[in-house]
Amino acid sequence: MNKNYLFLILSFLLINSIQAQDEDPAAVVKNQFKINLLSPGFVYEHGFDSKNTLYSELNLGVGYVHSDYYDETSWYILPVINEQFRHYYNLEKRAEKGKRTARNSGNFVAGSVYYNFKSFNTYERYGNYDPSLTLAALWGFQRTYKGRFNLEVHLGPGVNFDKYDTEFVLISNLTLGWVIGK
Repeated sequence: MNKNYLFLILSFLLINSIQAQDEDPAAVVKNQFKINLLSPGFVYEHGFDSKNTLYSELNLGVGYVHSDYYDETSWYILPVINEQFRHYYNLEKRAEKGKRTARNSGNFVAGSVYYNFKSFNTYERYGNYDPSLTLAALWGFQRTYKGRFNLEVHLGPGVNFDKYDTEFVLISNLTLGWVIGK
């Protein structure tokens, strides 16, 4: 009878140790696709290792401009490509606290490159919106909730280059969307 209890206890310990080895530590997913709603577009995020990803986004940016001289306003739409190298730095802490880390739910720092294409629509009084390139350092967070609803916020300083000017800019972005696929 004692041998049976000993066997049961050893079996229980062995099964727990095997399960503990199979559990993945808090890590980014290898491939993640998202659809954005506020700035309509698509995102692909590729995980290189447990904390680093390449974030690639193609969307439609919307802008607003007001002219005091003409006392008029105008909206413009332009395609935008955004590439970021992200480092998620708090996944382990979130996992230890019992918070979600699934689908890259964590805080990150990133180096970013934005390319803004020429706008689809122009208004003669405001001139053309020519292509520009922006380099930025960002801090942000991403949360993916049950139902795969995704919220992302990032902001940081950047430098914008176009054919007329080079200027310091503040980058800020709020994204709402859904993670698609597995």
